[in-house]
Amino acid sequence: MSGGGTIDFEIRPSSQPVSATEREALLANPGFGRVFTDHMVTIRYAEGKGWYDARVEARAPIPMDPATAVLHYAQEIFEGLKAYHRADGSVGLFRPDANARRFAQSAQRMAMAPLPEDLFVGSVRELVNIDRAWIPTSTEGSLYLRPFQYASEVFLGVRPAREYLYCVIASPVGPYFAGGLKPVSIWISDEYTRAAPGGTGAAKCGGNYAASLLAQSQAADNGCDQVIFLDAAERKYVDELGGMNVFFVRADGSMFTPELNGSILPGITRDSVMTLAREQGRHVEERPVSIDEWRDGARSGEIVETFACGTAAVLTPIGTVRGVEGEFKLGDGGTGPVTAALRETLVGIQFGRVPDPHNWTTTL
Repeated sequence: MSGGGTIDFEIRPSSQPVSATEREALLANPGFGRVFTDHMVTIRYAEGKGWYDARVEARAPIPMDPATAVLHYAQEIFEGLKAYHRADGSVGLFRPDANARRFAQSAQRMAMAPLPEDLFVGSVRELVNIDRAWIPTSTEGSLYLRPFQYASEVFLGVRPAREYLYCVIASPVGPYFAGGLKPVSIWISDEYTRAAPGGTGAAKCGGNYAASLLAQSQAADNGCDQVIFLDAAERKYVDELGGMNVFFVRADGSMFTPELNGSILPGITRDSVMTLAREQGRHVEERPVSIDEWRDGARSGEIVETFACGTAAVLTPIGTVRGVEGEFKLGDGGTGPVTAALRETLVGIQFGRVPDPHNWTTTL
């Protein structure tokens, strides 16, 4: 048993771990989200009993009854965070407390039992500790951690479930976009929206991402890497990309980003970027941003950079934007200096290469 929060974890090491030779071969080019470590965490919840049966065990398929509630009513939430090999040889987690807090907020919005925040952080620590050998040592390689929770009660009926399963799995990863850091192209979705006022846009639930997939396919059909959504009410204001927040940089170095309106995910990378930008002396606004302001600003030279940000992709420059009304570029279509500087600072903190004055990093 090992302490990892409000309850103890039972540690059951895998009897058939991947060999060191095979693991090294997999880590040479892991891609993103297709290679997985030896273990996983599971914790169960039952109404009237609370959270119990916390385990670290061999990663394996999860048996599921055909009437399991999540398959019918989509009560499911997840998070994404990373573990890093740091410059001093230690292993670091970046702002896991913020992920724990957002996970609990997502649970409340989806009428699910919230996992205590210390138990969330403890579960992540347990998995990283047992699978440390899976953390890539390559430049910007990391161990992507995916905590998730779903309604595991077997029943058919529209009500909040009374039983849940919480899990954490881990995947060694390289850059999110193939080819590493380079500007991406964006398609403006004028037909579909990601979320609506009063909906689940601010929760990190699978349904939000499912709703983005058809628009993402349209983006690919139009030669773009990603899709950006407009607000559901007026189809006028920028919300976010399919899985990332967005920032705009003016010629004077000031920045702005869509305000959190209940339809936009409160990104942890987003919050970190605003803090770092203000420390650099940049004025940062959170307010509604219309697609017309973005297009006109890019064409006039007032808006010189735009970038997307999130845990998986960190900061990714946007070079070209396309839509039914035509195309426009940001600056020269390359990676702008503000985007590059913010990315370098953030990644430097995550990997322990620069000071961390905010104590964002938890070392193991």
